[in-house]
Amino acid sequence: MKINQNVKSLIILGIVYVLLYLVGAGAGKAVTTWREHKGNVQPESENWGLGFSQEGQPPTGNASCDELKNYDTYFMGTGQEKVIYLTFDCGYENGNTAPILEALKKHKVSGTFFVVGHFLETSPDLVKQMVAEGHTVGNHTYHHRDMGAISDPAEFEKEMVDVEKLYEEITGQKMVKFYRPPQGKYSVENLKLAQSLGYKTFFWSLAYVDWNVDAQPSKEEAFNKLLKRIHPGAIVLLHSTSKTNGEILDELLTKWEEMGYTFKSLADIQ
Repeated sequence: MKINQNVKSLIILGIVYVLLYLVGAGAGKAVTTWREHKGNVQPESENWGLGFSQEGQPPTGNASCDELKNYDTYFMGTGQEKVIYLTFDCGYENGNTAPILEALKKHKVSGTFFVVGHFLETSPDLVKQMVAEGHTVGNHTYHHRDMGAISDPAEFEKEMVDVEKLYEEITGQKMVKFYRPPQGKYSVENLKLAQSLGYKTFFWSLAYVDWNVDAQPSKEEAFNKLLKRIHPGAIVLLHSTSKTNGEILDELLTKWEEMGYTFKSLADIQ
């Protein structure tokens, strides 16, 4: 009888451990996927991430298109139309933006350039050229901070508004309210704050490691990612600091066109 009681106790203890594990795992998932920030709790950032299961097919993101749309946020277009939305993040200027603009002009492709304060301060002529050639200039924040970790709405707003003001001084135009979180770091509160300021937030569904100027990918490495993983409705993120991008963009656009793709503006995403 004593043995049976011990076995029974072990079984109960095992069940309790399993239940505690499942509850903890579920809570952990809720915290790391979509954090809702309440009261004075310091927000924590997520890193935008993608999962690719099949070449030529849309990836999965941290959240679905439907979930993100609640916050006027997008990471790709929907549907099966072979269209690409081409975007560039501009942290600073190092001589590679000019050939990028030249390739876009040659192919009559309009892109979106997400700029920070430093780029606006140091390269106003390039910003004017972007506007003159029909491109959209979007907001990448003034100081390229981890915006998802900012809890003060006024602090968040200043990062955005300071870019708007300098852009207007340079171009004489109001900035289109398109926003890309620096480094893809975000939180739900971050997306809500951008939305409250009238912004649409854009992540991406295709990118590659092109940002490290000291370890630039080869042409073959770039094409291996950018051709194999292109898909209908792709929002492509490239960095304007990339020497590789400046060298391959003309050929890359040609190859995408040969694959049957056309190009549209982020403004066309619904």
